[in-house]
Amino acid sequence: MSLIGRTGVVVRNIPRGDAELIAELKQYGVATVHEAQGRKGLLASSIRPIQQDFALSGSAVTVLVAPGDNWMFHVAVEQCQPGDILVVAPSSPCTDGFFGDLLATSLKARGVQGLILDAGVRDTHALREMGFAVWSRAVHAQGTIKETLGSVNIPIICAGQLVYPGDVVLADDDGVVIVRREELLGVVDASRKRADLEEQKRLRLASGELGLDIYSMRERLAEKGLKYYDSLGELEG
Repeated sequence: MSLIGRTGVVVRNIPRGDAELIAELKQYGVATVHEAQGRKGLLASSIRPIQQDFALSGSAVTVLVAPGDNWMFHVAVEQCQPGDILVVAPSSPCTDGFFGDLLATSLKARGVQGLILDAGVRDTHALREMGFAVWSRAVHAQGTIKETLGSVNIPIICAGQLVYPGDVVLADDDGVVIVRREELLGVVDASRKRADLEEQKRLRLASGELGLDIYSMRERLAEKGLKYYDSLGELEG
């Protein structure tokens, strides 16, 4: 039986990845890690940061909420450990303001780094001032109620991606990417190699070399039919 969408469940104990490897991912960034792991795990582009120049990586505590109801946020706080990131999705689309500065204060007291929310957030100025990072689908002052059960620490679909509790979350100005916990070591290794290769290319580009030559593009462009002319007159002749 699939656990996705199941309500009325709280799982207390979840596996988490190696803290040093999780922290290392942050230095590579979302774009590099997404490419390094085969262009998978990227949340929809509608999930945007409310702050700038901020990055974080941590283990996912997953939360399924009912539309317009933030009750399960309060349940989830108790299940969080220092370094975790809350990943929240509604059971059907909703952009109400599920989260604000009071819940952020509670999460900060538990050592939670930030929030990924496939819904709306409010109190954004206060959240930025207190240094609590949020990536959300919308900014919306509409309040919510506390009436309907969801679940904590079950698999959820968040912004188009399947997220398991304990998966690794990496978020920065470019968006959010999910790394499977069991794939963490391999993704870190691939990210190291990609970052090294990109640095070599950066140095070559800075020295004046062209991407056309570094990436061996000329032959392929010619095969596609690209032709060069010395002037418009030659083209019209």
